[in-house]
Amino acid sequence: MKKPHLSRRRFLHKTGCAAMSSVSMLNTMLNLKLAGSIAAASAPANSDYRALVCLYFGGGIDSFNVLVPRSPAEFATYSTVRANLALAQPKMPPLLPLTVKNDLGGLQLGLHPMLPGLQSLFNNGNAAFVANVGTLLDPAVTVDQFNNGVGSFPLNLFSHSDQTEQWQTSTPDIHSVVGWGGRVADALYSLNSKQDVSMNISLSGGNIWQSGENIFAYSIGTDDNTPATPLTDFDPTVIDPSNANYNPGSVTYARTMAVQRQLALSYQHLLTQEFANRRHSAIDTYQLYNAATSAVTLPSSVNFDESNYLAFQLKMVAEAIAAHAALGHVRQTFYVEVDGWDMHSMLLSGMNAQLPAVDQAITAFYNCLAQMNPSLVANVTTFSASEFARTLTSNGDGTDHAWGSNQFVFGGAVNGGNIYGQYPNLTDVNLDVGRGRFIPTTPVDMYFAELALWLGVPKSSLSLVLPNIGRFYDTTSSSSPMGFLA
Repeated sequence: MKKPHLSRRRFLHKTGCAAMSSVSMLNTMLNLKLAGSIAAASAPANSDYRALVCLYFGGGIDSFNVLVPRSPAEFATYSTVRANLALAQPKMPPLLPLTVKNDLGGLQLGLHPMLPGLQSLFNNGNAAFVANVGTLLDPAVTVDQFNNGVGSFPLNLFSHSDQTEQWQTSTPDIHSVVGWGGRVADALYSLNSKQDVSMNISLSGGNIWQSGENIFAYSIGTDDNTPATPLTDFDPTVIDPSNANYNPGSVTYARTMAVQRQLALSYQHLLTQEFANRRHSAIDTYQLYNAATSAVTLPSSVNFDESNYLAFQLKMVAEAIAAHAALGHVRQTFYVEVDGWDMHSMLLSGMNAQLPAVDQAITAFYNCLAQMNPSLVANVTTFSASEFARTLTSNGDGTDHAWGSNQFVFGGAVNGGNIYGQYPNLTDVNLDVGRGRFIPTTPVDMYFAELALWLGVPKSSLSLVLPNIGRFYDTTSSSSPMGFLA
């Protein structure tokens, strides 16, 4: 999978420009109080290593052609509703059957035929699905309310930028540039013995999910075969007389000395001084991160196809996980994104082309963790996300923006082989707001709460990380929000 073309809209999203409105700035100010409350929250005492990996499908993946009904009556309904976009047509391979542990009332489900690795993870009990999950404000909202313009609904439904923001902030009622992963980091970063490299590491540039009030993402370049992007011809070892690389006659020596002298200057202008401080910090962080990850040797038996953009990102995640002790981290989050799922045309051929790369990447990642250290698999949980699903009805050769979607989660801590939430009847008029766009039956807050608690956020602080969780879950309850993590 080659790195996808970055459209202007996606560029604005990645750089945060789309979120920088006056309303966003106001709510960022209000979030300062939230950050202060989180900082005072009691962190968990355990120091065992745990990491969350967010796999974001940018553009809105057609998740009802990922997780598909197989039982005869339901498949007939699916085929009728999806028409020319239905899988298992004569020109398509058969669905991959899932062995589901929990009772779905006779409903059988299968996977897109290009996902055999995910099928194996699910059937072996290492992966699960969360069905019809999406942004919500009111658990009892109805189709009639939607049609009549009354009731509480997320801002700007079916908008890429708004729904991306809401999936990553879990605040569908307000604009924000603070993500729930950032709030988690604000609460837990003190568990890490070293703070030189952020516990939030992004393989896909700037993102809202990992942006907190105090903690931000450390972004790693993936455009070349380096774990991070260094300054050209900058190497502090060549100016150190005690180092074997000491070389005062080299171009690298001259350039390194020039940068060091510039960074050592004291500037009267505060902005200039701050810029110099940040550049110095960035160089130091690169050196620390590069030293830690360069010492890692991944299992040679695992094939990360580096022509596959997602596999390349997950390989670098595996290296950072392997280096967590050297980085001083017992808690980490990772953000990886693969775009190209906004398929308003050529849906079947597009999914057939892109899903094999996803399957190869996640299979290699899981196998790599298992071979590095079998116990490590239980300490890393990977979850998928996307701003919305697609309409069930065809627009001719593709689909348009919808609402509730099906997402997967995998790892050794996952209570796998189960479907969590409610997989909808594809003709349910009580959920369909038009063209097969389903009102979510599971709010993203419940999905994220399970993940945040597993990473170590105390229940008493859950409402600080997910401000709307109280609308859907009693944080004083002894039960977990969904139960898909042990």
